[in-house]
Amino acid sequence: MFNVSKKAVTLGMVATLAAGLMVGCGTSSNTDTSNKTGDAGKTTEPAQAEVSGKITAAGSTALLPLVKQAATEFQTKHSKVTVDVTGGGSGTGLKQVAEGTVTIGNSDVESGKDYEGKGLVDHQVAVAPFVLVTNKDVTLTNITKEQAGKIFTGEITNWKDVGGKDEKITIIGRAESSGSRKLIKQLVLPEGKDFAKDAIAQDSTGALRQTVEQTAGAIGYMDAPYVTDKINVLKYEGVEYKADNIFNGTYKLYAFEHMYTKGEPDKTTKAFLDYMMSDEFQTKFVEELKFIPVSKMKK
Repeated sequence: MFNVSKKAVTLGMVATLAAGLMVGCGTSSNTDTSNKTGDAGKTTEPAQAEVSGKITAAGSTALLPLVKQAATEFQTKHSKVTVDVTGGGSGTGLKQVAEGTVTIGNSDVESGKDYEGKGLVDHQVAVAPFVLVTNKDVTLTNITKEQAGKIFTGEITNWKDVGGKDEKITIIGRAESSGSRKLIKQLVLPEGKDFAKDAIAQDSTGALRQTVEQTAGAIGYMDAPYVTDKINVLKYEGVEYKADNIFNGTYKLYAFEHMYTKGEPDKTTKAFLDYMMSDEFQTKFVEELKFIPVSKMKK
């Protein structure tokens, strides 16, 4: 009987231990699948997976203010990430990302045939409205596509020929690598034509604006976020630039802004691009900086 009792006790202890292990496993499982709670019993969301590393972006100066703002905000949220942003023009951005010397190439225009087969992946992050601008002394308030085309190609050289005062026209443009230059060439100039040879080329949108401000009779082109009250903004084909006129299709000078990666982006770069496309950034910063959220163009 003693042997039987000892066996029974042993079996009972094993059963008790097994039950305890089952309870322990159950508790562990519940902890893994539920949110953590603070001292006050409030639910807190699980922390986002941290990313780290360095991102380099170069290219479009039109897009520069938006990407710089995104970099600032993203680095605040992710202290282990560095985002370096420079300009240089859309052509420079496309060339450098295709060569692998930068992580992201920013461009006002699509990469086109020159970059077919280079493995570039397009990420459209915003819409940039473009405007035609003049020095404050120019009296013209509206310009047609035909008039602008003839001015930029050098066929018309005096403002009096398009309804302005008797004053020489000075064209202020961008360098060959500029996406803004390519865009205006596509949208405004007659097919097969190029800008006048005596056009003054500037390396950035900011430099172009400053030169228009300081040059009597000057005309230029830029994206709307760079406009100040020191220059005149022309109506185009009788239509004033404002976001609603882009949505309703009456204002034609705008471009989707592209951020190209060579192949699919790595984890850190994807997180940065996702942040730029987030409701938080698109709603707050894109419109604040006078760009248009891409989501509004798809409605």
